[in-house]
Amino acid sequence: MWSYHPDLLARPVPRYTSYPTAMEFADEVGAEAHSRALDAVGAGTPISLYVHIPFCEQICWYCGCNTGAAGRKQRLADYLAALQSEISIVAKRLGGRGRVQRIAIGGGSPNAIAPVELVRLLDLLLTLFDAHRPEISIELDPRGFSAEWALVLAAARVTRVSLGVQTFAPHIQLAIGRIQPLSHIERVVAGLRLRDINAINFDLMYGLPGQTLADLDDTLEETIRLAPSRISLFGYAHLPHMIPRQRQIDASNLPDHKLRFEQAWRGYERLTDAGYVPVGFDHFALPSDPLADAAREGRVSRNFQGFTEDDSPVLIGIGASAISRFPDLIVQNEKRAGVYRDLIAAGQLTAVRGAAIDADDRERGRIIRELLCQGTACLEAGWLQSGRTALAAFERLHILRWDDDRLVVEDDGLPYARLIAAQFDRHRGAIMRDDLDPMASICAGSTANGA
Repeated sequence: MWSYHPDLLARPVPRYTSYPTAMEFADEVGAEAHSRALDAVGAGTPISLYVHIPFCEQICWYCGCNTGAAGRKQRLADYLAALQSEISIVAKRLGGRGRVQRIAIGGGSPNAIAPVELVRLLDLLLTLFDAHRPEISIELDPRGFSAEWALVLAAARVTRVSLGVQTFAPHIQLAIGRIQPLSHIERVVAGLRLRDINAINFDLMYGLPGQTLADLDDTLEETIRLAPSRISLFGYAHLPHMIPRQRQIDASNLPDHKLRFEQAWRGYERLTDAGYVPVGFDHFALPSDPLADAAREGRVSRNFQGFTEDDSPVLIGIGASAISRFPDLIVQNEKRAGVYRDLIAAGQLTAVRGAAIDADDRERGRIIRELLCQGTACLEAGWLQSGRTALAAFERLHILRWDDDRLVVEDDGLPYARLIAAQFDRHRGAIMRDDLDPMASICAGSTANGA
């Protein structure tokens, strides 16, 4: 088992799906910067698109996503109309530059809309952007899945489906407001595979109310039997002061820090013993999955959807709250669906906050990303003295080591990878460059100039 250091685990740190993180986004970086970034995209630049559907048929109590109930059909129709308009605005701004390699549709629950609406969205994307047979992925709420959805996904050439499973334990499903029997998940998986959609992700959670190690074991056992190609195992974060719907969860029944730690380890142990390749600190992939290939080859990256093999330098987010990332900019669209629609109606881009990325941010982001994705990062000479000093306590605990100018997270250090990475975050950490020598050497294997 990993070594347990509760004082380290108690320190809050970001998940680092970007650097700078969303907490550093500022209101003065918005639509104008977004417009300039789109104008700067070169011909043939690889692009990934993310389309956000902020609606669900049923709202789960644990969920921290930007989503609302899909019960008001006119509200949903108005949003989809605005979404289509934004697609047109962004595509016109690009003017045919850039080549879309991936399209991801998330939420919320994209299957809160009608299957025909998904077809219309994809048709518009494929028509207006330079996109020839891109990889298409979609998040689905299994409770809203049907044979019609399986048929439509196959016809639309969707290549990957992510299912929000969370847990198979009925009493925990009741405690988090998400009832979906194992038999139903089995039918969903079978229905997808019947249509030759075999790239299936399961999202699982630990740290849920009333969840014991035995509960997690049972869920892992059924998951391994169903053999999804990827698994994400997230720890539930109880933040009712920020996420009001979580107030419906009985906080007195949440696992304590020690049990959460044991659950995370149990998930890692069971899934790797079953043959899954660990990716980062909470993803797992079958050896045949492209994410496992990327892990073996040191090509794993990280974005707002988690660990990924996607290496596109440009990610364009479409929809309320969606985030776009460019080499020198991160921007987020307006979160409120009503205000988002008003901006679109005025013919405007909807980015309202973000962060410019300078050379220092890029280098810090590169180190953070490599530590989280590969478990190791090369440091330029200018970082070494400050780095060794700031990380000495972690080294004494044997959760990291130094191989000359390469920092390596030990196997025991995996639960603390984000905390180690946070030391390079200029907003939270203590590590500063020792010099500004432009000739400082870079150790072998570094990807300092990578995406």
